Amino acid sequence: MGHAIPMEYYLIISALLFTIGIIGVMIRRNVIVVLMSLELILNAVNINFVTFSHYLGNMTGRVFSIFTMAVAAAEVAVALAIAVNLVRVRKTMEIDEIDTLKW
Repeated sequence: MGHAIPMEYYLIISALLFTIGIIGVMIRRNVIVVLMSLELILNAVNINFVTFSHYLGNMTGRVFSIFTMAVAAAEVAVALAIAVNLVRVRKTMEIDEIDTLKW
């Protein structure tokens, strides 16, 4: 089975997305930017799952990728609800200013 694009290209793109996501989580303090960075990390993992699934010729990676997307969708829904409540109650979106769960 011939592959038009080498596996290394997909892995490089995945590593770049993962690195950008990790840097975004560690450096940025805004809740929305941290959530977007987490999505980048999950997308990098999905690229790896699908790449290895394709190159190994099985469906396991693709199934894991679908489960990862479902978890990411649930994470976004819950996190955005929490972010909306934070803005209403604390009047801030900065992670450093949110020190307790007590409202």
